[in-house]
Amino acid sequence: MTSILHPLGPAAVNPTSLLAVAHPGALIQSIDWVAIAPPLIAALAALLVLLADLLLPESRKRLLGPLAVGGLALALLALLPLTGGAARSTFCLPGGAGNCSYVADHFALAFQLLALGGALIAALLSLHTVDEEKLPAGEYWFLLLSSAAGAALLPASRDLATLVIALEVVSLPSFALVAFKRDGRGGEAALKFFLSSVTATAVMLLGVSFVYAATGSLHLAAIGEGLAHVPAQLKPLAEAGAALTLVGFAFKVAAVPFHFWVPDTYAGAPLPVAGYLSVVGKAAGFAGLALVTNLAFRPYGHTWGLLLAVVAAVTMTAGNVAALRQRADSAQGAVRLLAWSSVAQAGYLLVPLAAAGYAGTAHPLGATVAYALIYGLVNLGAFGVAAVVARTSPANRLDDYQGLFARNRWAALALAFFLLCLAGLPPGVVGLFGKVVVFQAAVNAGLGWLAVLMAVNVVIALYYYLLWLAKLFTPGPQAVPAARVPRPLAATLGLTAAVAVLLSVAPQLVLQVVSGTLF
Repeated sequence: MTSILHPLGPAAVNPTSLLAVAHPGALIQSIDWVAIAPPLIAALAALLVLLADLLLPESRKRLLGPLAVGGLALALLALLPLTGGAARSTFCLPGGAGNCSYVADHFALAFQLLALGGALIAALLSLHTVDEEKLPAGEYWFLLLSSAAGAALLPASRDLATLVIALEVVSLPSFALVAFKRDGRGGEAALKFFLSSVTATAVMLLGVSFVYAATGSLHLAAIGEGLAHVPAQLKPLAEAGAALTLVGFAFKVAAVPFHFWVPDTYAGAPLPVAGYLSVVGKAAGFAGLALVTNLAFRPYGHTWGLLLAVVAAVTMTAGNVAALRQRADSAQGAVRLLAWSSVAQAGYLLVPLAAAGYAGTAHPLGATVAYALIYGLVNLGAFGVAAVVARTSPANRLDDYQGLFARNRWAALALAFFLLCLAGLPPGVVGLFGKVVVFQAAVNAGLGWLAVLMAVNVVIALYYYLLWLAKLFTPGPQAVPAARVPRPLAATLGLTAAVAVLLSVAPQLVLQVVSGTLF
């Protein structure tokens, strides 16, 4: 037996020779806890809420909501030590920064601000919803915090395995959150959302496996280098993998033709969850799409640049045309209009991504980041006003907003300002500047035809935004008594409106990300 194992006996066998690396101790590294603090705090808050739900008596479970809000606020504060300095990375393999799985750079911090800030606003909108609709508080807050933790992890992910896991951590809790609405539509909405997301994940994983087979790596930077020198016999496999991965992300961002689940899912979900999906869920998809295209698939820039330009054109047009056809007397018409508007906004957000493919640099991505921050703030504010109206008009038709100024002038003024920001009209200056930087990104990349089409779509969108705005100040057929707005909901509307006004006065606070380097 000794001669079979080694001619000199078992004592002569070097244990390190049986390992994959010559110096296994080099794989042991310290973790940068400050860099991973934002998603980690959100995840720990989710576990704390789940534990508190088990231990607290039923009469004290109202404390779970403030506990979740505090956890998200603390996660947001954890971004402050990461600003103003060089990018921080952790979970790295030997061989350079390109082999790190987590990088807290400017791109990651901007999308983490959007993800955690959007989740915080959605949590504030949910405080009264959980109590009034008697939703299971522990499960609701645990799922919301878990999804927010995934959304904060995703933009800092720098390998495909972490990227896909983070994206699924965002999506899986969202299915259950949509199904919490107990009026018969929640289950159907959750099923449509689930089927579309599972299909997207399956397609994406198939593409990831092809990319790994062609390049031998899952790290984004290494994939980019590998695709530039891939052998001829593996090139079709690599191209198919890149295409399938992009198709999977197209599902996640609700780009045409993978957008069919959006209106039914938003209309069937609780309003705070619909607002969360329209901002945080979409931001996670766009962050992943930006990472894989600009870091991993950079050698195919002109190919995916043209593909994304076409998808952007079709998406913005389909979303705006569908919003135009939304009837004012249909149930959940206001939510469906916001859903189709979010599809159109996804088209606008795809424009700088397409420009990055043509320009050969990630600089145009700053326009996507700036526009996503602006859109997220005002869209969540619009969902907040929809939650106010739904208290007296559960059907939430567009006609229910007629005469809102006479019933609740502050909610009407807030919604009017949010709609002007979405339309890109003064005094919603921040929305106007957001569209300008997207236009500029398209023109600078030589995509003049896409900029023209975007201008046409902006004009189309003006019609339904202004039509909704006009209803707010048109006297209604009968006076409807105004319901008392809960304090958390009123505070959330005041916060979103105040920040939107501040950004309209000083838009450089957001637009400065356009001029800086993200990676």
